[in-house]
Amino acid sequence: MIHMEHISKSFGENQVLRDVSCSINKGEIVSIIGPSGAGKTTLLRTLNWLEKPDTGSVAIGDARVNAATVKKSDVHKLRSKSSMVFQHYNLFKNKTVLQNVAESLLVVKNQPKSLSDEKAMGILSSIGLADKAGEYPSRLSGGQQQRVGIARALAVDPEVMLFDEPTSALDPEWVSEVLEVIKRIALAGMTMIMVSHEMHFVREVSSRVIFFDAGIPVEDGTPGDIFIHPRQDRTRQFFMKNSEYQPVW
Repeated sequence: MIHMEHISKSFGENQVLRDVSCSINKGEIVSIIGPSGAGKTTLLRTLNWLEKPDTGSVAIGDARVNAATVKKSDVHKLRSKSSMVFQHYNLFKNKTVLQNVAESLLVVKNQPKSLSDEKAMGILSSIGLADKAGEYPSRLSGGQQQRVGIARALAVDPEVMLFDEPTSALDPEWVSEVLEVIKRIALAGMTMIMVSHEMHFVREVSSRVIFFDAGIPVEDGTPGDIFIHPRQDRTRQFFMKNSEYQPVW
């Protein structure tokens, strides 16, 4: 369903991604883990062309963009296939919760306001936020704001959802409510790619884990492969420095 071929990206002299190629099947829940600065978020952002790679191509379904021959129409089609949930919510502060969720339907899907509002309310009800529909983001907890961000991403019926450290900006008390929503989406069969430091959650929900370091995928396998039987020394070193998540070898 998703194909990345020979993706490279540099910021000045800092090469962040190094000739990355990877394929992800429909229905897979793929978590990308690794140390800070490894290129995980940059890789995620190339999937919807928020970061343009220097070389390589990205395809989601029948939408394909090549860095060498990129066209605006190709980028638009690629972006229509996915939705992204950001670390810091990125909600419209001057719009209500309902308006934040319905906006994507009005703009992206060109739906009438009545239908957009109806669908947005249905999604808010499914994640327990129907009673907050008329509130503004400033009156919500961090966990509630992130759940609104997830609802907004769901509203456009994406083929794949991208999660960039969805709990990293949250106080610990709000993390579990956001992870529970993500888990329900995963169980419903949504294709998901997630960058996360929540290793216990990654191990529980993922069908596949990619350990990323220095701009390349070092190891790729099931949670059991990565967390219990890592093959690469670099993967073992990472877990040894993060003793809370250290596997039993």
